[in-house]
Amino acid sequence: MAVPVFAGTAQATDPAEREAICANAQARFDTMTELPPEAPGTVRVLMLKYTFCPSPLTVAKGTTVRFINVEKRTSHSVWFKDAGREESPRLFPIEFWEETFDTPGKYPYLCGPHWERNDMRGFIEVTE
Repeated sequence: MAVPVFAGTAQATDPAEREAICANAQARFDTMTELPPEAPGTVRVLMLKYTFCPSPLTVAKGTTVRFINVEKRTSHSVWFKDAGREESPRLFPIEFWEETFDTPGKYPYLCGPHWERNDMRGFIEVTE
């Protein structure tokens, strides 16, 4: 059964809506002072309104990606389910989880609690 998609209740598929959500996610991130500094070369993926920002993402082999929840109340996770990997811990607001990509390839991922109902999915391509 298909789940209806309404603005704000599922990952944005409209480019303008997605851009607005990601701009809002960046604005929220910019006010966060509680996070420790990132290692040089770390790339950030923000999570807001059932959307990973940015996605898709292309990174070079050896890059660390920091997934940060910038929601006010909702928890998210990062799960490379198709690769048979374990789901990350639940990330509550202002929490993060990191993954380093040492092997080139295509890595679809999803939010464990929100991928079925809210279609919260992302994609990382790792290049040489």
